[in-house]
Amino acid sequence: MTPSLASNHDINIQLSDSVWTALQQYCAHTGGNLNHTIETLLARSLELEQHTIFQVSTAGALVEGVFQGCVKVADIKRHGDFGLGTFDGLDGEGVLLNGELWQVASDGQVNKVADDTLSPFWVSTFFCADAQHTLTEALNMATLAKRLDAWRSSANLFVALRISGQFDWIKTRAACKAQPGEGLLAATSHQAEFEFTALRGTLVGFWTPDFARTINVPGYHLHFLSDDRQHGGHLLEFSATQLAVELHTESNLYLTLPETAAFMLADLSHDPSADLSQAEKNHS
Repeated sequence: MTPSLASNHDINIQLSDSVWTALQQYCAHTGGNLNHTIETLLARSLELEQHTIFQVSTAGALVEGVFQGCVKVADIKRHGDFGLGTFDGLDGEGVLLNGELWQVASDGQVNKVADDTLSPFWVSTFFCADAQHTLTEALNMATLAKRLDAWRSSANLFVALRISGQFDWIKTRAACKAQPGEGLLAATSHQAEFEFTALRGTLVGFWTPDFARTINVPGYHLHFLSDDRQHGGHLLEFSATQLAVELHTESNLYLTLPETAAFMLADLSHDPSADLSQAEKNHS
């Protein structure tokens, strides 16, 4: 399954000085480029795909080693400006932030991804914060999860999470490209792991209800991208003392499934949550 690319449409408009100034200030605040910002604001005004997750394939299929790319990056970006995933063959970690999609490779390099790149698994949304909080305390994965748990409105809705600030220390991983026949556990057993200190960046991710554990990683799943776009990966652990937290509750799920032979023939009948939990952990 490889959907067709979206059409691009140019538009010329005249803006008042006040709107132009506000637009520039908004871009500076969010870090988004002008084209992406205008499109995002228009989409919100027209109520396009708000509170909707667009997902390619399932976490259960990843556990079974269904790593063949099936959807192009260009099509992923049609359905969101924020999200995470991986690439053909489980080749590194993906981060979609402010409409730009990045790959954190197994050697630690961070590269912007071409629109014709294929992904076997992706989760995205048009991020629009429903709630914002500032945390000023000693933070790690456990304390952050405790605060987020208190702020989520329901145990039965998905939540997109954008968390930014200064990280005193952060540990990430990037999956190495899988060998033929490997499942997720085997592939992540030789993952590359990285540690960074005194680094500003953003955590991009989702909280998934337990009832959807065959579809996505249950609980919190976060990827990191530094502000300088030089470091990132799947989050393993961190320490920080001040972070800005934004939550976007998701009540709609759009799931597109691969039509590849690997997916069609995979046995997806068992509960993958134990394998997913093991694959998500720090292996060193």
